[in-house]
Amino acid sequence: MQDFTRNTIEIILQIPPGRVMTYGQISKLAGSPRGARQVVRILHSMSGKYKLPWHRVVNAKGEVALRDEEGVYTQKLLLEREGITFNHNGRIDLVKYRYHPI
Repeated sequence: MQDFTRNTIEIILQIPPGRVMTYGQISKLAGSPRGARQVVRILHSMSGKYKLPWHRVVNAKGEVALRDEEGVYTQKLLLEREGITFNHNGRIDLVKYRYHPI
């Protein structure tokens, strides 16, 4: 397994309930500042195997980035169950809910 992939998995596993991180934030911390699309790939292919809290990863605007309606609904529901709220534009307040690992 590549270092970037391993680092990405470890970072995502650390996101606590009620908090989110962005694809770009994760890629930068994992060692590839321009690797946000790689984070998407890792989430898509490894969430089940590593039990990743995929729903806690959003885009840089604080939006759910999934395209399919069912996926968007599921991700929003999971986040709302953790206490995260969305504004009228469907965005999460990243100042309030973004997780910053130490």
